[in-house]
Amino acid sequence: MSELRFDGRVAVITGAGGGLGKAYALLLAGRGAKVVVNDLGGTFDGEGADSTPAQKVVDQIKSTGGEAVANYESVSEWDSAQKIIQAAVDHYGQIDILINNAGILRDKSLLKMEIADYLKVIEVHLNGTYYCTKAAFAHMREQNYGRIVSTASAAGVYGNFGQTNYGAAKMGIVGLMNCVCQEGARYGVLANTVVPTAGTRLTATVMPPDVVDKVKPEYVAPMVVYMCSEQFQESGKIYTAGGGYYSRAAMVEGPGIFLDTGAGITPDMIARQIEQIRTLEDGREYSSAMDQTGYVLSKMI
Repeated sequence: MSELRFDGRVAVITGAGGGLGKAYALLLAGRGAKVVVNDLGGTFDGEGADSTPAQKVVDQIKSTGGEAVANYESVSEWDSAQKIIQAAVDHYGQIDILINNAGILRDKSLLKMEIADYLKVIEVHLNGTYYCTKAAFAHMREQNYGRIVSTASAAGVYGNFGQTNYGAAKMGIVGLMNCVCQEGARYGVLANTVVPTAGTRLTATVMPPDVVDKVKPEYVAPMVVYMCSEQFQESGKIYTAGGGYYSRAAMVEGPGIFLDTGAGITPDMIARQIEQIRTLEDGREYSSAMDQTGYVLSKMI
Protein backbone atom coordinates (compact mmCIF):
# COMPACT_ATOMS: atom_id res chain seq x y z
CA MET A 1 0.00 0.00 0.00
CA SER A 2 1.34 3.42 -0.96
CA GLU A 3 1.82 6.07 1.72
CA LEU A 4 -1.23 8.16 2.52
CA ARG A 5 -0.58 11.65 1.18
CA PHE A 6 -2.41 14.96 1.44
CA ASP A 7 -0.72 16.95 -1.31
CA GLY A 8 -3.08 19.65 -2.52
CA ARG A 9 -5.32 19.36 0.54
CA VAL A 10 -5.90 22.12 3.07
CA ALA A 11 -6.61 21.35 6.71
CA VAL A 12 -7.86 23.49 9.57
CA ILE A 13 -7.10 22.17 13.06
CA THR A 14 -8.48 23.96 16.09
CA GLY A 15 -6.63 23.87 19.38
CA ALA A 16 -3.46 22.93 17.50
CA GLY A 17 -0.95 24.84 19.61
CA GLY A 18 -0.13 21.74 21.64
CA GLY A 19 -1.18 18.22 22.56
CA LEU A 20 -3.42 16.37 20.14
CA GLY A 21 -3.93 19.28 17.76
CA LYS A 22 -0.21 19.79 17.38
CA ALA A 23 0.29 16.08 16.68
CA TYR A 24 -2.39 16.20 13.97
CA ALA A 25 -0.89 19.33 12.41
CA LEU A 26 2.63 17.95 12.26
CA LEU A 27 1.56 14.62 10.78
CA LEU A 28 -0.72 16.15 8.16
CA ALA A 29 1.86 18.76 7.16
CA GLY A 30 4.52 16.06 6.98
CA ARG A 31 2.38 14.27 4.42
CA GLY A 32 1.83 17.27 2.20
CA ALA A 33 -1.20 19.11 3.58
CA LYS A 34 -1.29 22.85 3.96
CA VAL A 35 -2.37 23.53 7.53
CA VAL A 36 -4.11 26.33 9.39
CA VAL A 37 -2.91 25.98 12.97
CA ASN A 38 -5.61 27.55 15.13
CA ASP A 39 -5.13 28.16 18.83
CA LEU A 40 -6.40 30.97 21.03
CA GLY A 41 -3.53 30.23 23.39
CA GLY A 42 -5.53 30.49 26.61
CA THR A 43 -5.12 28.53 29.81
CA PHE A 44 -6.51 25.00 30.14
CA ASP A 45 -9.68 26.44 31.73
CA GLY A 46 -10.24 28.97 28.95
CA GLU A 47 -8.75 32.17 30.33
CA GLY A 48 -6.50 34.58 28.45
CA ALA A 49 -4.93 34.41 25.02
CA ASP A 50 -1.42 33.95 23.62
CA SER A 51 -0.27 33.72 20.01
CA THR A 52 2.93 31.84 20.90
CA PRO A 53 1.68 28.20 20.88
CA ALA A 54 0.15 28.32 17.40
CA GLN A 55 3.09 30.23 15.94
CA LYS A 56 5.59 27.73 17.37
CA VAL A 57 3.80 24.86 15.63
CA VAL A 58 3.76 26.80 12.35
CA ASP A 59 7.48 27.51 12.69
CA GLN A 60 8.15 23.82 13.34
CA ILE A 61 6.19 22.82 10.23
CA LYS A 62 7.99 25.37 8.08
CA SER A 63 11.38 24.31 9.40
CA THR A 64 10.85 20.90 7.82
CA GLY A 65 9.63 22.27 4.50
CA GLY A 66 5.90 22.20 5.19
CA GLU A 67 3.28 24.89 4.64
CA ALA A 68 1.26 26.36 7.50
CA VAL A 69 -0.25 29.54 8.81
CA ALA A 70 -1.26 30.47 12.35
CA ASN A 71 -4.69 31.64 13.46
CA TYR A 72 -5.54 32.89 16.94
CA GLU A 73 -9.31 33.25 16.83
CA SER A 74 -11.66 31.68 19.38
CA VAL A 75 -13.93 28.83 18.28
CA SER A 76 -16.59 29.79 20.82
CA GLU A 77 -18.14 32.67 18.85
CA TRP A 78 -19.71 32.50 15.40
CA ASP A 79 -17.92 35.54 14.00
CA SER A 80 -14.47 34.39 15.08
CA ALA A 81 -15.11 30.78 14.02
CA GLN A 82 -15.87 31.99 10.51
CA LYS A 83 -12.53 33.78 10.47
CA ILE A 84 -10.75 30.53 11.30
CA ILE A 85 -12.20 28.84 8.23
CA GLN A 86 -11.76 31.93 6.10
CA ALA A 87 -8.05 31.89 6.93
CA ALA A 88 -7.75 28.64 4.98
CA VAL A 89 -9.64 30.06 2.01
CA ASP A 90 -7.69 33.33 2.03
CA HIS A 91 -4.26 31.69 2.25
CA TYR A 92 -4.78 28.50 0.27
CA GLY A 93 -8.00 28.93 -1.69
CA GLN A 94 -9.98 26.08 -0.12
CA ILE A 95 -10.63 23.90 2.92
CA ASP A 96 -10.75 20.12 2.60
CA ILE A 97 -10.25 18.94 6.18
CA LEU A 98 -11.54 20.23 9.51
CA ILE A 99 -10.44 18.71 12.80
CA ASN A 100 -12.46 20.13 15.69
CA ASN A 101 -10.07 19.70 18.59
CA ALA A 102 -10.10 22.89 20.69
CA GLY A 103 -11.17 22.38 24.27
CA ILE A 104 -10.98 23.43 27.90
CA LEU A 105 -11.75 21.85 31.26
CA ARG A 106 -13.64 23.22 34.24
CA ASP A 107 -14.22 20.11 36.30
CA LYS A 108 -16.42 20.14 39.40
CA SER A 109 -19.13 17.92 40.80
CA LEU A 110 -22.66 18.76 39.70
CA LEU A 111 -23.74 20.68 42.80
CA LYS A 112 -20.46 22.58 43.10
CA MET A 113 -20.28 23.55 39.43
CA GLU A 114 -21.06 27.18 38.71
CA ILE A 115 -23.47 27.80 35.85
CA ALA A 116 -20.75 29.89 34.17
CA ASP A 117 -18.41 26.89 34.20
CA TYR A 118 -21.05 24.72 32.56
CA LEU A 119 -21.83 27.28 29.88
CA LYS A 120 -18.19 28.06 29.09
CA VAL A 121 -17.35 24.40 28.44
CA ILE A 122 -20.44 24.04 26.25
CA GLU A 123 -19.47 27.20 24.35
CA VAL A 124 -15.96 25.97 23.54
CA HIS A 125 -16.56 22.28 22.89
CA LEU A 126 -20.07 21.93 21.51
CA ASN A 127 -20.80 25.40 20.16
CA GLY A 128 -17.24 25.75 18.86
CA THR A 129 -17.54 22.49 16.97
CA TYR A 130 -20.88 23.58 15.55
CA TYR A 131 -19.62 27.02 14.48
CA CYS A 132 -16.47 25.76 12.77
CA THR A 133 -18.34 22.89 11.12
CA LYS A 134 -21.07 25.19 9.83
CA ALA A 135 -18.52 27.62 8.40
CA ALA A 136 -16.47 24.86 6.76
CA PHE A 137 -19.45 22.90 5.48
CA ALA A 138 -20.48 25.67 3.08
CA HIS A 139 -17.12 25.46 1.29
CA MET A 140 -16.98 21.67 1.38
CA ARG A 141 -20.47 21.35 -0.07
CA GLU A 142 -19.56 23.72 -2.90
CA GLN A 143 -16.51 21.65 -3.86
CA ASN A 144 -18.24 18.30 -3.26
CA TYR A 145 -15.55 17.10 -0.90
CA GLY A 146 -14.73 17.34 2.77
CA ARG A 147 -13.54 15.45 5.82
CA ILE A 148 -14.68 16.56 9.27
CA VAL A 149 -13.36 14.84 12.39
CA SER A 150 -14.62 16.10 15.74
CA THR A 151 -13.43 15.23 19.21
CA ALA A 152 -15.66 13.48 21.71
CA SER A 153 -14.56 11.82 24.95
CA ALA A 154 -15.09 8.72 27.02
CA ALA A 155 -16.48 11.16 29.60
CA GLY A 156 -19.38 11.79 27.24
CA VAL A 157 -19.82 8.32 25.78
CA TYR A 158 -19.50 6.52 29.12
CA GLY A 159 -19.67 9.24 31.79
CA ASN A 160 -17.14 10.45 34.36
CA PHE A 161 -17.46 11.88 37.86
CA GLY A 162 -17.10 15.65 38.05
CA GLN A 163 -17.45 16.29 34.33
CA THR A 164 -21.14 16.93 33.70
CA ASN A 165 -20.34 20.00 31.57
CA TYR A 166 -17.61 18.27 29.59
CA GLY A 167 -19.52 15.01 29.22
CA ALA A 168 -22.65 16.81 28.00
CA ALA A 169 -20.65 18.77 25.43
CA LYS A 170 -18.74 15.75 24.18
CA MET A 171 -21.80 13.54 23.74
CA GLY A 172 -23.49 16.46 22.03
CA ILE A 173 -20.66 16.45 19.51
CA VAL A 174 -21.44 12.82 18.67
CA GLY A 175 -25.03 13.78 17.90
CA LEU A 176 -23.88 16.79 15.90
CA MET A 177 -21.59 14.70 13.70
CA ASN A 178 -24.28 12.06 13.21
CA CYS A 179 -26.55 14.75 11.79
CA VAL A 180 -23.84 16.42 9.69
CA CYS A 181 -23.18 12.96 8.29
CA GLN A 182 -26.73 12.87 6.93
CA GLU A 183 -26.52 16.33 5.38
CA GLY A 184 -23.07 15.84 3.90
CA ALA A 185 -23.68 12.46 2.25
CA ARG A 186 -24.80 13.78 -1.13
CA TYR A 187 -21.88 16.23 -1.28
CA GLY A 188 -18.99 13.94 -0.45
CA VAL A 189 -18.61 15.49 3.00
CA LEU A 190 -17.88 12.87 5.64
CA ALA A 191 -18.33 13.64 9.35
CA ASN A 192 -16.93 11.39 12.05
CA THR A 193 -15.98 11.45 15.71
CA VAL A 194 -12.83 10.41 17.53
CA VAL A 195 -12.67 9.47 21.21
CA PRO A 196 -9.00 9.97 22.09
CA THR A 197 -7.05 8.88 25.15
CA ALA A 198 -4.00 11.09 25.33
CA GLY A 199 -1.71 12.80 27.77
CA THR A 200 -2.20 16.53 27.23
CA ARG A 201 -2.28 19.60 29.45
CA LEU A 202 -5.99 18.94 29.97
CA THR A 203 -5.76 15.27 30.91
CA ALA A 204 -2.61 15.88 32.94
CA THR A 205 -4.92 17.38 35.56
CA VAL A 206 -6.65 14.02 36.06
CA MET A 207 -4.10 11.41 34.92
CA PRO A 208 -1.06 10.21 36.91
CA PRO A 209 2.26 11.30 35.29
CA ASP A 210 3.27 7.73 34.42
CA VAL A 211 -0.01 7.21 32.57
CA VAL A 212 0.29 10.50 30.70
CA ASP A 213 3.60 9.37 29.23
CA LYS A 214 2.10 6.09 27.98
CA VAL A 215 -0.71 7.75 26.02
CA LYS A 216 1.10 10.35 23.96
CA PRO A 217 -0.88 12.40 21.42
CA GLU A 218 1.33 10.95 18.69
CA TYR A 219 -0.40 7.59 19.22
CA VAL A 220 -3.81 9.09 18.43
CA ALA A 221 -2.74 11.09 15.39
CA PRO A 222 -2.42 8.18 12.91
CA MET A 223 -6.08 7.23 13.39
CA VAL A 224 -7.34 10.78 13.01
CA VAL A 225 -5.17 11.52 9.99
CA TYR A 226 -6.40 8.34 8.30
CA MET A 227 -9.99 9.48 8.99
CA CYS A 228 -9.13 12.70 7.13
CA SER A 229 -7.86 10.92 4.03
CA GLU A 230 -9.49 10.34 0.66
CA GLN A 231 -9.22 6.59 1.26
CA PHE A 232 -11.44 6.75 4.34
CA GLN A 233 -15.04 6.45 3.14
CA GLU A 234 -17.06 6.05 6.34
CA SER A 235 -19.30 8.69 7.87
CA GLY A 236 -21.22 9.00 11.11
CA LYS A 237 -18.82 6.68 12.92
CA ILE A 238 -17.04 6.86 16.28
CA TYR A 239 -13.48 5.64 16.58
CA THR A 240 -11.43 5.39 19.77
CA ALA A 241 -7.67 5.77 19.85
CA GLY A 242 -4.96 5.94 22.47
CA GLY A 243 -1.82 4.25 23.72
CA GLY A 244 -1.67 1.97 20.68
CA TYR A 245 -5.30 0.88 21.07
CA TYR A 246 -7.73 1.53 18.21
CA SER A 247 -11.37 0.48 18.03
CA ARG A 248 -14.81 1.52 16.87
CA ALA A 249 -17.53 2.48 19.31
CA ALA A 250 -21.21 2.48 18.42
CA MET A 251 -24.73 3.04 19.61
CA VAL A 252 -26.32 -0.38 19.62
CA GLU A 253 -30.00 -1.03 20.24
CA GLY A 254 -31.18 -4.42 21.44
CA PRO A 255 -33.84 -6.41 19.55
CA GLY A 256 -36.40 -5.45 22.18
CA ILE A 257 -39.94 -6.76 22.38
CA PHE A 258 -43.23 -5.65 20.86
CA LEU A 259 -46.36 -5.54 23.01
CA ASP A 260 -49.90 -5.20 21.74
CA THR A 261 -50.86 -1.54 22.18
CA GLY A 262 -54.48 -2.39 21.52
CA ALA A 263 -54.61 -4.59 24.61
CA GLY A 264 -53.14 -1.93 26.86
CA ILE A 265 -49.63 -1.84 28.30
CA THR A 266 -48.92 -1.47 32.01
CA PRO A 267 -45.74 -0.87 34.06
CA ASP A 268 -46.22 -4.37 35.48
CA MET A 269 -45.95 -5.87 32.00
CA ILE A 270 -42.69 -3.96 31.49
CA ALA A 271 -41.37 -5.25 34.83
CA ARG A 272 -42.15 -8.86 33.91
CA GLN A 273 -40.27 -8.65 30.63
CA ILE A 274 -37.45 -6.29 31.55
CA GLU A 275 -34.77 -8.94 30.93
CA GLN A 276 -35.83 -9.24 27.29
CA ILE A 277 -36.08 -5.48 27.00
CA ARG A 278 -32.62 -4.74 28.38
CA THR A 279 -30.61 -7.37 26.51
CA LEU A 280 -28.26 -6.19 23.76
CA GLU A 281 -27.71 -9.68 22.37
CA ASP A 282 -28.38 -9.66 18.63
CA GLY A 283 -28.56 -5.86 18.81
CA ARG A 284 -28.03 -3.63 15.80
CA GLU A 285 -26.85 -0.21 14.76
CA TYR A 286 -29.07 2.22 12.87
CA SER A 287 -27.84 4.47 10.13
CA SER A 288 -30.23 7.29 11.02
CA ALA A 289 -33.17 8.24 13.20
CA MET A 290 -35.48 7.45 10.29
CA ASP A 291 -33.92 4.00 9.99
CA GLN A 292 -34.64 3.28 13.66
CA THR A 293 -38.15 4.73 13.55
CA GLY A 294 -38.93 2.85 10.36
CA TYR A 295 -37.94 -0.43 11.94
CA VAL A 296 -40.17 0.18 14.96
CA LEU A 297 -43.15 1.15 12.80
CA SER A 298 -42.68 -1.92 10.59
CA LYS A 299 -42.91 -4.25 13.61
CA MET A 300 -45.71 -2.63 15.53
CA ILE A 301 -48.44 -5.04 16.57
